[in-house]
Amino acid sequence: QVQLVESGGGLVQEGGSLRLSCAASGGTFRNYNMGWFRQAPGNEREFVAGIDWTGGHTYYADSVKGRFTFSRDNAKNTVYLQMNALKPGDTAIYYCAAADFRWGFRFFVRSEYDHWGQGTQVTVSS
Repeated sequence: QVQLVESGGGLVQEGGSLRLSCAASGGTFRNYNMGWFRQAPGNEREFVAGIDWTGGHTYYADSVKGRFTFSRDNAKNTVYLQMNALKPGDTAIYYCAAADFRWGFRFFVRSEYDHWGQGTQVTVSS
């Protein structure tokens, strides 16, 4: 049973930074494609960023490109989302997700992911 535990959320002022972490257990982390999604009140859960199992390829939503950086440390079974220049529109619950490697994986598609964390709240004040 794969478990994902997010941490690092909190309250930050506009323009500030946060680093989210997601620790995985119970599976073979190095084989997983990983993603971050977020959900604001009243909105659908949306793709934020993805990283392939090698760590060599990353993908970002247009709304965060240039501000967020997704990385992974396979030795620690952990992924990180560095979020800079935060805006009030980034306020949401952020969810970590994992999927077994497969060819043609669509990082942007929520249903592609097999495992989800409980989420961590990020609030950006203006």
